[in-house]
Amino acid sequence: MVKEPRSGCSINLALEIFGDKWTLLIIRDIMLGNKRHFREMLQSDEKISSNILTNRLQMLEAQDILKKQPDTTHKQKYIYSLTQKGIDLLPVITSMAQWSLKHKAIDEESSKHTQNLIDGDEALIEKFVEGLKETHLGHKS
Repeated sequence: MVKEPRSGCSINLALEIFGDKWTLLIIRDIMLGNKRHFREMLQSDEKISSNILTNRLQMLEAQDILKKQPDTTHKQKYIYSLTQKGIDLLPVITSMAQWSLKHKAIDEESSKHTQNLIDGDEALIEKFVEGLKETHLGHKS
């Protein structure tokens, strides 16, 4: 599923993964909304269709940004977790949120999960990253 890139340009390489309107929203939901199951992601405000969600989850898995594991509590469910590559996207998500806060009219309720990270200091961000590592990678600090 991983295709040959159009060019080796660093911007192009990122856009080939994140250049659609859904991929970063899926990562946002997993990272900031703790949505770990397919059905939870389908219920996001942006109303992604199931076929697009399936496609993007498969692509993110192939890119080693997410991993999918069977849910031990339900035989027909899977749990999606961020890999270290996925966790490393936190500054990208935070920077995009900062840009929107500066240049767009935002819905404060919808943006509350990024506002704390934007307003926080390095210690808060590091604590958040450690929580992601514990939740998604099983690393305890």
